[in-house]
Amino acid sequence: MGDVSRRLTGLTVATAALAAVLTFGAAPAEHGSPPPDFGAAGAPDATASEASPGAVSDRSRPSSPARPALPPQRILIDTVGLDARVRPVGVTGAGDMAVPSDPAVAGWYRFGPAPGGDRGSSVLVGHVDGDTGDLGEFASLYEVRPGDPVEVRRTGDEPVRYRVTARSTVPKDSLPPSAFRRSGPPVLTLITCAPPFVPERGGYQANLIVTAEPLTT
Repeated sequence: MGDVSRRLTGLTVATAALAAVLTFGAAPAEHGSPPPDFGAAGAPDATASEASPGAVSDRSRPSSPARPALPPQRILIDTVGLDARVRPVGVTGAGDMAVPSDPAVAGWYRFGPAPGGDRGSSVLVGHVDGDTGDLGEFASLYEVRPGDPVEVRRTGDEPVRYRVTARSTVPKDSLPPSAFRRSGPPVLTLITCAPPFVPERGGYQANLIVTAEPLTT
């Protein structure tokens, strides 16, 4: 990932990158119930209080899809060398989306659709780097381009295959609510942090969003 390293040259890679990786806007309310509120979602998953009262209620979880989808176990994008384990995450006690502290691991938002479902946006998030300065697997998203194939593997089932259709960079407090939609055509949404990195303002100031659509067979 030499190109990724060059793009990160000049950025201060420090613990603050883990403290303020992602900021999510509130997901749209659907099915008559309010979604959880999302703030700065860089808190390591080890500190998450996923069962905290009021953080995510049963009513705020999506209704069961017509075709049950198994939780994702791994995501691969061969064109950029991305190969990350995936584990489910929820929200912290503050209402922020939890992110695995290990930058080699991606988090799947378990209160949203799973990859392979019939509708909605399946969200996977990951750190671009760690407090040691090592790049995370999702740093490879900087090199992804429309048309790149994406594979999500699930235990005991066939992989789900996607093709990248779009990528964008938005301010960290302006993630579109559609990223967490629970209805409409199925998509895979991959999110990580993006430059600029401003230590005095809490770290990375933007989010990189990669969208992929399922391949039809």
